[in-house]
Amino acid sequence: MILELDCGNSFIKWRVIHTTDATIVGGGIVDSDQALVEQVAALASAHLSGCRMVSVRSEDETEALCVLLAQAFSVEVQVAQPAQEMSGVRNGYEDYQRLGMDRWLAALGAFHLAKGACLVIDLGTAAKADFVAADGEHLGGYICPGMPLMRSQLRTHTRRIRYDDASAERALTSLAPGRSTVEAVERGCVLMLQGFARTQLEQARSLWGDDFAVFLTGGDAPLVRDAVPQARVVPDLVFVGLAMACPLD
Repeated sequence: MILELDCGNSFIKWRVIHTTDATIVGGGIVDSDQALVEQVAALASAHLSGCRMVSVRSEDETEALCVLLAQAFSVEVQVAQPAQEMSGVRNGYEDYQRLGMDRWLAALGAFHLAKGACLVIDLGTAAKADFVAADGEHLGGYICPGMPLMRSQLRTHTRRIRYDDASAERALTSLAPGRSTVEAVERGCVLMLQGFARTQLEQARSLWGDDFAVFLTGGDAPLVRDAVPQARVVPDLVFVGLAMACPLD
């Protein structure tokens, strides 16, 4: 079995898959290295033969996690690295090493699934969009604050905006004009995300007409699905690219 990891700045998304057919054995999201080890160890059926990882953490933090996993599960961790070209996709950044590895792997995965031009919209802590042409040229993309960052900034810099997560969840049962602060903030942020997604769609149409695929990924993808009804929601798109960048037998 293989342990796959998507290590962000705040959380680690993980899953264990069968080596032969990529069937998912278990997975989840944790907020610390130790919690990761505990949850993976709790999978009674998990006998790991390998581990692959994408990380946007610092080199020291990434290395520390690799050491911890090697000690806990006796596996060597393969960490995805930047590339100028891979699996038919050419990195579009002027300095290819500066493109975030999560974006690069999502682009690889999307192009592999689409077999042609594609738009990737990833909605997590940040909202990101990337464009890959039919010939595999990565044309670049956009980054702006995602739902967690918008919410956090409003709470931090506006004294009267105070509410808990349960209130935020209740506020999103509708997108009608808010009649309380929590409704106004949460619904306003969702509408900004939806506007971001629609704008990316317009960009893609100006490039390719209607001949392209759209992929939605990231934890907040469901919030904009209605705004981009033609999109394919692939929660584990980064893992698709990770398997291409770090093949394990």
